[in-house]
Amino acid sequence: MIETNIWRHFDRKLFLAVLALCGIGIAMIYSATISTVDLADYWKRQLLFTGIGVVAMLVVAAIDYRNLELLAQPAYIFLLLSLVAVYLFGTVRGGARRWISIAGTDVQPTEVGKFMLIIFLAWYLSRFQEHLHRMRYLFLAMILLALPLGLVYIQPDLGMTVTLAFIGGVLILVSGVRFWQLGVMGGMVGLSTPFVWRSLEGYMLERIQVFLNPQANPDAAFNVQQALISIGAGGWLGRGWLHGSQNQLHFLRVRHTDFIFSVIAEEMGFVGTVIVLMLLFYVIWRLVRIADMAQDQFGRLLTVGVAALLFFQTFINVGMNLSLVPVTGMTLPFISYGGSSLVSMMLAVGLAQSVAMRHRKMDFQ
Repeated sequence: MIETNIWRHFDRKLFLAVLALCGIGIAMIYSATISTVDLADYWKRQLLFTGIGVVAMLVVAAIDYRNLELLAQPAYIFLLLSLVAVYLFGTVRGGARRWISIAGTDVQPTEVGKFMLIIFLAWYLSRFQEHLHRMRYLFLAMILLALPLGLVYIQPDLGMTVTLAFIGGVLILVSGVRFWQLGVMGGMVGLSTPFVWRSLEGYMLERIQVFLNPQANPDAAFNVQQALISIGAGGWLGRGWLHGSQNQLHFLRVRHTDFIFSVIAEEMGFVGTVIVLMLLFYVIWRLVRIADMAQDQFGRLLTVGVAALLFFQTFINVGMNLSLVPVTGMTLPFISYGGSSLVSMMLAVGLAQSVAMRHRKMDFQ
């Protein structure tokens, strides 16, 4: 049967909030790169990525999300195979093997892999929802989560490993596990912590040490210190678009990706950062509302996974700009420069829109 009138449930407010964030991102990328010859056209690329992302979002929204249940297991297998391929044949950059060359273009499978994992875990946890009180089903879920985590960790990519672990943990938590099971899971994590700590790569330990004691390595702590200077210099209303000294004079490195929040703070001030954060958390709230009103557990977990990803990336990116967490190289959703991250995030919002459009009771404000 052909679906009719599903677009009347399309969440326009969520869509407009995402577009507003993308617009802010393009403007701030322009400010962060216009004075650098090699990066001067990045804002145009981001504009193109935004257009591609909008089309991708609408296409995914038009597809019934329930059909994804059929693709959950193949997607998980494809994720594992792609991570194995990266380990065996991947391109090395900065000591990390995270990319694989496809038709001359380096692709990072973990960007799409985040959503493959969300789809698979949503399928598994909804499929066996009535059996999760039995530990063997919960242990199997943890093993299925641990396999891609291990393959990502050995790339090495600690930031993405923690991101996937957070998403998986949230999905398991909201799927209806018992409190005593949470205690068992927490105990297992606690017991494994010393082994994980001993296996950390040198650069991972350096970032943690710089976070705990910036004076021990001033060179490594330079960008975080410049980020804090940028944030402090912005004051209430900022120095004005294109007028941030830390940004325009290039004291702030990777300012168009990891540290774009500091560019916003310096040029738009406290008020500007509050507006950006309110938009981001408004998007998260809309996603949580869609999850709450989803007509089935699979749709609910899909949307919760997307909301968890958006929340975690926002928290980590803002936290590292404020020196509240170690630097992990995680971008600010919808705002930082990056085609694969922006388009994949728009695809994720499209999944949530698909859930919203197929709920008869989605008439909320």
